[in-house]
Amino acid sequence: MKRLTGRLPTEIAGAPMRTVRPVMLRGLYANPEKELVRMRDRGTLTKIAHGTYIAKPDSIAAGRPWSPPFEEAAMAYATAAYGDRVPTLMGIGAARHWHAIPRAIAVTVIAVPEPHRPVVLDTGGRVVFAMRRAELVEAIPVQCGLGVMRVTTIEQTLIDLIRFPDLGGMPQEAATAARALRGRADEAKLERLIDAIPKAAAARVRDWLEGEGA
Repeated sequence: MKRLTGRLPTEIAGAPMRTVRPVMLRGLYANPEKELVRMRDRGTLTKIAHGTYIAKPDSIAAGRPWSPPFEEAAMAYATAAYGDRVPTLMGIGAARHWHAIPRAIAVTVIAVPEPHRPVVLDTGGRVVFAMRRAELVEAIPVQCGLGVMRVTTIEQTLIDLIRFPDLGGMPQEAATAARALRGRADEAKLERLIDAIPKAAAARVRDWLEGEGA
């Protein structure tokens, strides 16, 4: 028996980041693909990518046009693919969260535990994935409109922007964001994170901090 929250089953409305795929609903519907398309057509779900749907906020009337913010949609897609609080917004994506890139950009970067090809969302924007182990990335839980997502800390974001400036294909924006975050980073935390990365990478980061980031 389906439990309902408002107009949607709790298995959908209560899913992490309010996002589901058909495989997640096999025990709820005989044909989950068909049911998700029906709910999309009825206006209660928004399709963000092939087979991936977000439950609209309860405050949005069925049928009323709505699209999630780009970075949240990207994290919702990754969460449906890898699980709750497994993906991490990083690089230029995290820089956007920390307001180090003030304008909207059409690409974001998410760390996931295995290789994943880039994805262009139906709601707009390109998602680039970086394979990284979650325990090796310092991140914090952040409440957003769709739920809770992991975002790299300011210090981790700064290091990642210096180490991987081309990740996402916007090296100039990455450099600008790194300079914007430099003065906001906690020096002790920054040093601890630098000490934990490979020596060659640590040397490059320190060279940047002593040069461009000074």
